[in-house]
Amino acid sequence: MNHQLTNTHIELYQKNGYLIVDNFLDDRELAIWREAVDEAVAARKNNRLPYNTAKIPAKAQGEAVFQQRINLWMDHPGVRRLMFDDRIGKMAADLEGVDGIRIWHDQALIKHPWANPTTWHQDNTKWSFSSEHAITIWVALDNVTLQNGCMFFLPGSHKARLKDHPAAGNRVGAMFETYPELGGLEPAPVVLRAGGCSFHNGLMVHAAHANMTPYPRRAFTCAYMPNGSTFNGTSNVLPDSMLESLQIGDVLDDDDQTPLIYSRT
Repeated sequence: MNHQLTNTHIELYQKNGYLIVDNFLDDRELAIWREAVDEAVAARKNNRLPYNTAKIPAKAQGEAVFQQRINLWMDHPGVRRLMFDDRIGKMAADLEGVDGIRIWHDQALIKHPWANPTTWHQDNTKWSFSSEHAITIWVALDNVTLQNGCMFFLPGSHKARLKDHPAAGNRVGAMFETYPELGGLEPAPVVLRAGGCSFHNGLMVHAAHANMTPYPRRAFTCAYMPNGSTFNGTSNVLPDSMLESLQIGDVLDDDDQTPLIYSRT
């Protein structure tokens, strides 16, 4: 695993809000990740979450953009081993300059042939904690191209938390009606060979192309939160059993839900 970061990497990340790491996984590691993720997705069937047995309708709006299966680490030992790798946790902590990293949630994101684009959005504004130092790793399990649904980042857009979240629907640029200044930025495409990865800040404004090919585009991602983050009242991926006991301001430190994978202390 190509997990060594330089000061230049960290400086670029903190300036732009994202970092691309080519050859993150070697061929052997890539094969292990592909096998684990494929097995976990197949075992999950139509359940998006491990603790929610509601089936996803075959023609659900979200599934037209990508097939999403969340927190596979909870019910697949192979994915758990991958996600608990403290080398990745250290990379996330070093990029964000924090002392500890917890998993918020992992997810398989599979853009099937001819799948719709992903509209421009921020991630952390939807999560159950608010942090300027949330971070996500996005690992390419297939080659990611302009044709099959690569992501795009708006460099520097991670420096502002957006308060309004316009309903995007099928309109890719809906966000720019509320934030026209963002619509004037030049997007950076994230083209990756299989085994490459990107990191991006939880407030990075990003989107993804449609898949304009007859082949799927598989990716596996994990969102991380700094240790010590607190509940903000948003449910997001937390199970009902946990939400019943949480109060706004409570520290999210339940290792069964948000495990600590790296700490400097």
